[in-house]
Amino acid sequence: MASIRLQLGREKPFLSSFTTKACCLRSTLQALTTVTAPFTHSFSTTSANLNWLIPKRGESTKSRKGRPRVPTGGSVRGTTVVWGDYGIRLKDHDRRISAAQLKIADETIRRRLRGMKYRLYHRVSANIGVYTSGNDQRMGKGKGSFDYWAARVAVSKVLFELRGEIHEQVVRDAFRLAGNKLPGTYEFVRKGDPPVMGITKVTESMTEEMLRRPRMPPKDKPNAPMPNLEATAMRMPATTPP
Repeated sequence: MASIRLQLGREKPFLSSFTTKACCLRSTLQALTTVTAPFTHSFSTTSANLNWLIPKRGESTKSRKGRPRVPTGGSVRGTTVVWGDYGIRLKDHDRRISAAQLKIADETIRRRLRGMKYRLYHRVSANIGVYTSGNDQRMGKGKGSFDYWAARVAVSKVLFELRGEIHEQVVRDAFRLAGNKLPGTYEFVRKGDPPVMGITKVTESMTEEMLRRPRMPPKDKPNAPMPNLEATAMRMPATTPP
């Protein structure tokens, strides 16, 4: 009996090795007989979902503090609601808003409208780098190291837009909470509200052409002719010799 047990014990490794070889041979035959499909590269015409709080590429040169770029004579671009039904607009003056502040405002709106059907649009993006140096650093030695990303927002610029099956008062409350998280003063706007040039709303009585004039006529004489700037310039004495 002991010899039989020893023989049976010796046969187990042989059976296991035979089974392993059979499995390997079967997988090899399947790999040889299977026709591999040609390599295909997935392609999509839809643009990738970019992060609005971080630019796709870094900065080649360090950005200065600067001011928002506004065309000479003023501009109404970005002061109206385009894609949504409601929006929140900066009211007091231009500011530099950090990416962290924009993210907190976005989360505040989404938290207030949780469970509702809507779509939120971002009209600004944090693409300006802010560089700082330590408090104990001496003056000079360069601009400093990178600290965070920020966005330059001009006055009367729309930051967020919203569209959905939501009551206006609920949207007002959500934008009010978001405005409390952001620096500056903000106002609620609807789709179809008149644009703003600077801090003046463009209406029928105050058109864009009137705001672009170099000088405004007096209020008591709105139809008075505008002064001739060329004649005024000719009467002024020259500051440089001919």
